[in-house]
Amino acid sequence: MSIKNIDDLYIMGTYKRFPVEIVSGKGSKVVDTAGKEYIDMGSGIGVTSFGIADDEWQKAIISQIGKVQHMSNLYYTEPCALLAEKLCQMTGMKKVFFSNSGAEANECAIKAARKYGCEKHGEDYYTVVTLNNSFHGRTITTLAATGQEHYHELFRPLTPGFVSADADDAAALIKTALDVKAAAVMIECIQGEGGVVPLKKDFVTEVAAFCKENDVLLIVDEVQTGNGRSGKLYSYMNYGVTPDIVTTAKGLAGGLPIGATLFGEKVQSVYGYGDHGSTFGGNPVCACAALSILSRIDDNLLEDVKKKSQYVFDEFKNAEGVEAVSGMGLMIGIKTTAPAAQVVAKCMENGVLCLTAKDKVRLLPALNIPSEVLAKAVDIIKTACAEVAQNES
Repeated sequence: MSIKNIDDLYIMGTYKRFPVEIVSGKGSKVVDTAGKEYIDMGSGIGVTSFGIADDEWQKAIISQIGKVQHMSNLYYTEPCALLAEKLCQMTGMKKVFFSNSGAEANECAIKAARKYGCEKHGEDYYTVVTLNNSFHGRTITTLAATGQEHYHELFRPLTPGFVSADADDAAALIKTALDVKAAAVMIECIQGEGGVVPLKKDFVTEVAAFCKENDVLLIVDEVQTGNGRSGKLYSYMNYGVTPDIVTTAKGLAGGLPIGATLFGEKVQSVYGYGDHGSTFGGNPVCACAALSILSRIDDNLLEDVKKKSQYVFDEFKNAEGVEAVSGMGLMIGIKTTAPAAQVVAKCMENGVLCLTAKDKVRLLPALNIPSEVLAKAVDIIKTACAEVAQNES
């Protein structure tokens, strides 16, 4: 049987896969079973930060695999400790808890917020206020945190203790937080699965000021937006605010599973012995991979991300078949006049892999995608936008 047939027979049908089997790749290019080459503008949904089979990344993990691939958290390992140190040094946060995914990082943050609210203000202070159109994960609790009703269907009852407010309406969010005795407010500075929509700066700063004044924790979900994706190390740094808790995953280890929850000074001691745990969290191979990624996210790279971002925005502004462009850094949404799924299909046919988010074509290329490769991909996507729009009219 073909791999597709085996997959269809044995893997739960939760994914609507494209009819392509990727077998190899290097950098921002991947190859399928027929030998056809594609430019990867999705990077595994923002995961392969430096592309496929990056040499330095490979060297780091291969070296660690030859030493010890896993130890439980009953023992110390160097990569885990050094990664926590690196994250704290780069952000000013004080403590880190490692897990395996963005959803787990968000679960960790939510548990911490509940414990903090209970201990500081009383057992009624457990509610977390999130934003409509947000996405925080697919566990029962992170689904409850997600402010999109269609994700809730068929999975009720969800974990109680979550309410959502409209993005960019600070007064309404603040009123909601006071009414429900909120323990925390949880936001994505750029709503990725919600359509690649950046929050307005004055909204974020007003909410952050409210949280600080009222001892409500500010949690920023950087699962998709973090690790250089926005043109800063973490997207909140574009807004001039300091969260109490930051969650991240996806691009942190460049293709290996890791989640991290970073705690600021106020909450650095919120967890004690036995309060939380993870069998694979801080895995030494994944931690080595993350150290390799973080060591290369410097000012030069971030400046290059911004330049490439501006290039993409400029190219799609007023392009045929394009209504609008949104996002930040190399996290970009293109609102097309034709259905986004049709544009993505046409791009694939012509050798470019893209994503969708709501009604937009979503681009999440590797942070170090070569300029000439990016330019070729942009040309193909622009042509697809125009051709599909013409066919629809």
